[in-house]
Amino acid sequence: MLRLKAGIAALAVAATMASAAMAQGTLRIGMTAADIPLTTGQTDQGGEGMRFMGYTVYDSLIEWDLTSADKPSVLIPGLATEWSVDPEDNTKWTFKLREGVTFHDGAPFTAEDVVWNLDKILDESAEQYDPRQSAQGKSRIPAVASYTAVDDYTLEIVTKEPDATLPYQMTWILMSSKANWEAMDKDWEKVAGSPSGTGPWKLETFVPRERAELVPFDAYWDETRVPQLDKMVLIPLPEPNARSAALLSGQVDWIEAPAPDTIPAMEGNGFVISSNAYPHNWTWHLSRLEGSPWNDIRVRKAANLAIDREGMAPLLGGLMVPAKGFLPPSSQWFGEPSFDISYDLDAAKALMEEAGYGPDNHLAVKALISPSGSGQMLPLPMNEYVQQSLAEIWIDVEFSVVEWNQMINLWRAGAADPSVDGAMSVNFTYFLQDPFTGLIRHLDCNLIAPNGTNWGHYCDDEMQALFSEIKNTFDPEAQDAVMRKTHEKYVDDALFLMVTHDVAPRAMAPKVKGFVQAQNWYQNFSSITIEE
Repeated sequence: MLRLKAGIAALAVAATMASAAMAQGTLRIGMTAADIPLTTGQTDQGGEGMRFMGYTVYDSLIEWDLTSADKPSVLIPGLATEWSVDPEDNTKWTFKLREGVTFHDGAPFTAEDVVWNLDKILDESAEQYDPRQSAQGKSRIPAVASYTAVDDYTLEIVTKEPDATLPYQMTWILMSSKANWEAMDKDWEKVAGSPSGTGPWKLETFVPRERAELVPFDAYWDETRVPQLDKMVLIPLPEPNARSAALLSGQVDWIEAPAPDTIPAMEGNGFVISSNAYPHNWTWHLSRLEGSPWNDIRVRKAANLAIDREGMAPLLGGLMVPAKGFLPPSSQWFGEPSFDISYDLDAAKALMEEAGYGPDNHLAVKALISPSGSGQMLPLPMNEYVQQSLAEIWIDVEFSVVEWNQMINLWRAGAADPSVDGAMSVNFTYFLQDPFTGLIRHLDCNLIAPNGTNWGHYCDDEMQALFSEIKNTFDPEAQDAVMRKTHEKYVDDALFLMVTHDVAPRAMAPKVKGFVQAQNWYQNFSSITIEE
């Protein structure tokens, strides 16, 4: 039964939703984010921002195939029709761009637009440089050294060193219209209210913290992805019970991450629960600064052995895959690690005693967590579960609870930044779709925050050599073998507190038809229809 406060919270957003509702073919989505994602190109609000405001309004040069629920997503042409690396110089890449593409404002898309968009996030001296978009995009493409428009439809990118992961990095960079920016007086704040991308959806209405309304772009270059809906409405609903109540009461048609205890009522009333395994995890990213207790491998292993992951399953309505490593057990890159991540309280206590801790000498740690957010599942009850589990082996956890977008800022700042106020870990979920975002960016010595997303300031020569080998291995099968060795080190050195893997549950009204849940963090909304 829903708690009263959840019902009150849902009623409080009813007025906001009313103006967005009930044109035929309108899909109303309750997001986990507390605000509408940044609309100007490079989105904020984590991966959920990219899902709902990124790959809807915008395109990247290279994209993910989101058409199948039965197989892992692979890279496919987007605004680039093909790409290749120079066999004589593995730092030089050529991208052939798609002809005939226009932005929502009617301006043609060319290689100069790609250069302009890269400058807006990489070149602080550029007139169009935007610190907010740079904060979201710069860390995603650390390989890029320079870029040149060879002609209208040919782009050259030179990397700092050979890097076979560049195509994956380019999936993160979205193309916004230079012509629209100029028409908006070169003011990104004005662009936010009326942005222009090349994507299948156009932003029609935008009210911060309340809603965004998207409508189809009928002139989209890929006819198979022109939306079937009349409108899609995004509504921030960060509290899971409020989201669930809004769906059950008919105020929204779709919610991300339903509260698990409401799922039986939803299914009993004909609502559809959609989920699918995909490369994603729920971890604590550990500080490796001098003086951090997480520098002791015995403490890291003990923490991983102290959590009964199967016991956490009821908390999540069974919608989880218990972690056996950083990557899901089904990953082609899992390998054969020697450390078995399992629930073994006796072994955990023995390791803690060996490290000098016990009933009379507890270890105190501080952890950064959020109350909601993109891919965070149910962070408050899950973190309380972890807190109780670690208390069993004399680790006393103090939480610092911050709003999700602020959490992202603290994650980018890194463990050494004063803003984290001495936190020794950050609870952050990670998208694991490719070699760079899956493994390299978290622990690369060259990406220590704030230069990248190595939050904990970890640096290890053996790991660095593995990362270099991944970047220099252009044959996919050979690269897979290196990835397996890399993941084995992740697990054997217990480099994260590895808890579970998400299955991306979402709930939708029976009238929502045509959705195919890809094995990906991102999804295709173009095939969806509403049956009234």
